[in-house]
Amino acid sequence: MDLTQERDPSVSEIYQKICDDIYAQGYSIIDNALPQALLQSLMNHIATLSSQEFKVAGTGRQDEHQVNQFVRRDEIHWLSEERECEREWFHWAQGLQTEINKRLMLGLFSYEAHMAHYEPGAFYKKHLDAFKGSRSRVLSTVLYLNPQWQSNYGGELVIYDEHNHDSELTRVSPMPGTLVVFLSEDFPHEVLPAREHRHSIAGWFRVNESVGNQIAPPQ
Repeated sequence: MDLTQERDPSVSEIYQKICDDIYAQGYSIIDNALPQALLQSLMNHIATLSSQEFKVAGTGRQDEHQVNQFVRRDEIHWLSEERECEREWFHWAQGLQTEINKRLMLGLFSYEAHMAHYEPGAFYKKHLDAFKGSRSRVLSTVLYLNPQWQSNYGGELVIYDEHNHDSELTRVSPMPGTLVVFLSEDFPHEVLPAREHRHSIAGWFRVNESVGNQIAPPQ
């Protein structure tokens, strides 16, 4: 079943709101961003993944990739289009990509994403998703998959000012269905420790870095 065909009339409005926010301030925070059927499918899916389907997350790409538990302590499962609900999330993200390219002309070419699991007490210290000028990742997305999450559980995403990396712009509680989108090179951010297990999908839109018709691989 194509869950994204059960479209809430507001889907196009959500795409437009994200575009407007990115244009105005470089980031967007949307509550209840997904059709309920798709959100529920993703939450059900992440609950069924075995521990063997996750791996300890690291930092850096390719040969520079390394595990550093002083920086981050989450574990991840890379998404593919082999599973239906993962494919439906890519389909939803592709709709956003199309709208962003049409309205903001960012030239987004591909999208990669993983499910992330933070055990109680796990964190990800302040970092940027892409270095200035690298253009490897242009736009970051975070979707929260935490049913019955309470604000006192912690686990907020903290976004810092692009011009003053010590100045906090906002904190986002990982409530189910909340989506955060921001310019990857501009906004330092961190994940604070939580008191409960915390789940999300982190993703990145990239531009075409192909050399000799070989597309640059994901992280």
